[in-house]
Amino acid sequence: MLRLTDIKLPLNHDEQAIELAILSKLNITQNELVSFDMFKRGYDARNNKNIQLIYTLDVEVTNQDALLAQFEKDQHVRLTPDMDYKFVAQAPKDVEERPVVVGLGPCGLLAALTLAQMGFKPIILERGKVVRERTKDTFGFWRKKNDLNPESNVQFGEGGAGTFSDGKLYSQIKDPKHYGRKVLKEFVKAGAPEEIMYVSKPHIGTYKLINMMEAMRKTIIELGGEFRFSTRVEKLDFEGQDDADKDTRKIKGLYLSDDQYLSCKHVILAIGHSARDTFEALYEQGVYIEAKPFSVGFRIEHRQTMIDSCRFGDNVGHPILGTADYKLVHHCKNGRSVYSFCMCPGGTVVAAASEPNRVVTNGMSQYTRHESNANSAIVVGITPEKDYPDHPLAGIELQRNLESLAFKVGGENYHAPAQYIGDFLANQSSATTAEGEIKPSYTPGITLTDLSKVVPDFVTEAIREAIPAFDKKIKGFARADGLLTGVETRTSSPICIKRDKSFQSVNVQGLYPAGEGAGYAGGIWSAGIDGIRIAEAVALDIVKD
Repeated sequence: MLRLTDIKLPLNHDEQAIELAILSKLNITQNELVSFDMFKRGYDARNNKNIQLIYTLDVEVTNQDALLAQFEKDQHVRLTPDMDYKFVAQAPKDVEERPVVVGLGPCGLLAALTLAQMGFKPIILERGKVVRERTKDTFGFWRKKNDLNPESNVQFGEGGAGTFSDGKLYSQIKDPKHYGRKVLKEFVKAGAPEEIMYVSKPHIGTYKLINMMEAMRKTIIELGGEFRFSTRVEKLDFEGQDDADKDTRKIKGLYLSDDQYLSCKHVILAIGHSARDTFEALYEQGVYIEAKPFSVGFRIEHRQTMIDSCRFGDNVGHPILGTADYKLVHHCKNGRSVYSFCMCPGGTVVAAASEPNRVVTNGMSQYTRHESNANSAIVVGITPEKDYPDHPLAGIELQRNLESLAFKVGGENYHAPAQYIGDFLANQSSATTAEGEIKPSYTPGITLTDLSKVVPDFVTEAIREAIPAFDKKIKGFARADGLLTGVETRTSSPICIKRDKSFQSVNVQGLYPAGEGAGYAGGIWSAGIDGIRIAEAVALDIVKD
């Protein structure tokens, strides 16, 4: 088949338009066109009076070879790649070793599933609870029916941090082996909407994700996998524990929080970006870790109808377009960059703390994206060299300090500090400002205050410059009654657990750092892709032995 890319058609084109566009592009007759399928559909809304749909199409024709030769220099006409996933190994019948997966976010989940499908019967350790119990704990904390559970919250538990998000499934990473296609297929098989296979910015939503996690867990168990929930890794055990040369160490086993010891030779470490105690334990045992950049800032809320109108104009409500999102970047005079992150259309700002007496924000949408507000993180990039140079784990300490300060300024009851945009730009507290059109979505609640008290001065300065700049792209972005809620600190992992070409730790054989927590992914899709990649490396190493 041929793959045609960048086929543009008007938003309201008729049913025959795609076929006619194919015939025109290839300059063929209808008799030469056998069939076609839609591989991807996106849109270009930069001109909201003339929104264009952009298609990628897989086309079967009678004269494929001749057309490939004719369009040799046209990058938009190519042979359809083989995107079917092919397992790299199969567990021998007599294999005794069972690989261990630590963490059950999207990376750990796809790693475990792929290993199970190859017959390796993985053991999966998750410090949190199964997804439904975790959901009860999380929603209970949001509604102030119970206290924060440090082991069962937005960050920890089956499904990882992505469970309480928009369920966004897109990334800008390169994926030459098409692992992302397997991620999407496995999600659809587990109950995700079919449309995630072809829309350009697919999303799932929390409630659908919950059912998917349960379905995928069931599949892994049926394939011989074993789950141990509420089980945290306390310490690694090495061969050569007392060797002077720590670079020769190999994984021998794991000491667990339930006082059990688990012998193992291959450990996939997919612990997520908030497993700070585990990062500290790894560092103390000599696992090589580096500090890496991340970002800090606030959540910003506007009326979703305003975002829809700015992006789509008179096309608001079109079923193909759905609810509008945005992506914004501004380079500031102080040398910092401010950008929108994890934009959640029709969603809510959520409490994402995983440690007592700290406040952290995140964003979440359901599949329908039907809530009144749009929200996204507006964050400033920071780097170890400039902002936390003293220690590989100094970024964690910075996060903790900001989150503790937000807890204190918010009232020490898990209310989040917040400020209206007009007051923030005018450098005045919102403590006495009347509530505007935007109704705060964050629960347990907000405390109106001065957000400059909870972030470094350069963050305040940069965001104050960026918001008016963003208003030039989305009219109303700087509206006085828009709301900022703090703090957003968990944009990505503050550390990188370095790995070599074999995907193992650079100084511990058998330890496979993976996913967002180790610094190798950013979001559900890329984390799932990394999980597949790591599972393959583990399987090939076991078979080699």
